[in-house]
Amino acid sequence: MPHSPASSALEQYTVLDLTRVRSGPTCVRQLADWGANVIKVEMPESLTGGEQMGGAREGSDFQNLHRNKRSLSLNLKDPEGVTIFGQLVQKADVIVENFRPDVKHRLGIDYETLSVENPGLIYASISGFGQSGPYATRPGFDQIAQGMGGLMSITGQADEGPMRVGIPIADLTAGLFAAQGILVALLEREKSGKGQWLHTSLLQAQIFMLDFQSARWLIDGKVPQQAGNNHPTSIPTGVFETADGEINISVTGKPIWQRFCSALGLDDLVDHPDFRTEEMRSKNRTDLNAQIAAITKTASSAHWVDALNEAGVPCGPINTIDQTFADPQVQHLDITQSVRSEKHGEMEMVGQPVELERTPSSLVVAPPECGEHNDEILHDLGYSPERIDELREQKVI
Repeated sequence: MPHSPASSALEQYTVLDLTRVRSGPTCVRQLADWGANVIKVEMPESLTGGEQMGGAREGSDFQNLHRNKRSLSLNLKDPEGVTIFGQLVQKADVIVENFRPDVKHRLGIDYETLSVENPGLIYASISGFGQSGPYATRPGFDQIAQGMGGLMSITGQADEGPMRVGIPIADLTAGLFAAQGILVALLEREKSGKGQWLHTSLLQAQIFMLDFQSARWLIDGKVPQQAGNNHPTSIPTGVFETADGEINISVTGKPIWQRFCSALGLDDLVDHPDFRTEEMRSKNRTDLNAQIAAITKTASSAHWVDALNEAGVPCGPINTIDQTFADPQVQHLDITQSVRSEKHGEMEMVGQPVELERTPSSLVVAPPECGEHNDEILHDLGYSPERIDELREQKVI
């Protein structure tokens, strides 16, 4: 099967995917979903026993991360495998890897080596803690980065200890930032004609995602603490109990505060000396939240979601995952798409959250089996069927 682009936006670019687990595959998925010709280069199953980092190949996690790609199984520890990879590099625009920093140098597939033959190469590296420094060689995983990057210290209820976020946010954002860096580098190459090495890490991505919480420390000198469901600066913002569940309410600024009080029949609180400013509402948050909850408990979640939104106050339900995908607005947005796999049948996945009207992204190709496209990729490099069979026997592919 030749390359079937998921979009025309990036179909002119060839990407060699050396990534594993999540941060790297997340990066490459962005490029694949926008049409890049992605060749996933992975160790032959005969050398791994069929088990690689990142979970079972047939699992939903792996399937979700590796759509719109082709697979070449290649032993990069074999000189012949490195030779084949070098031939691919000469025609490639981008390489993405997330090995430990020293691995690429040990294999002889680092940027300095490969860019000699391909000066226009964009080489993206994702690591746990950076390409250099005292922690560079440590193994990096998402939860470790969440802890080191400060996120767990501000997540969860106060005095209940650190809490991880329910998604691998360091992995995901490192992958997204790497993809953004690749696109920036490709745009710059249009001007200079030169490629470059770019790199990020789970730790850097996690720290960047602290956003206003990092600014509170760096600029204001305040160390943010856990606040549970209460927003640390916009008050009242948080989770409030209703007659049949809980809802999120977000109030910030005087106009919304006034509309909120009116909608709940608490007009006397608008200019109350304990609550008339955000600073005072923060100081007296516990008392304020108790007065709000006394009202919200008297009616259903659906009632308050409708009533508060009608009043111009941000409010929404707290959905389970199945409820999220059943929501009429979510269904209207067509965020999910389906793709057919010969092995797994019809699979539904979340598509790209950005809509390009003229060059949209789609799910075209199901995640490949390991080495599924060996013959066609090697044929394109000029290898005969006989030579391909020899490489297979030698466990190079």
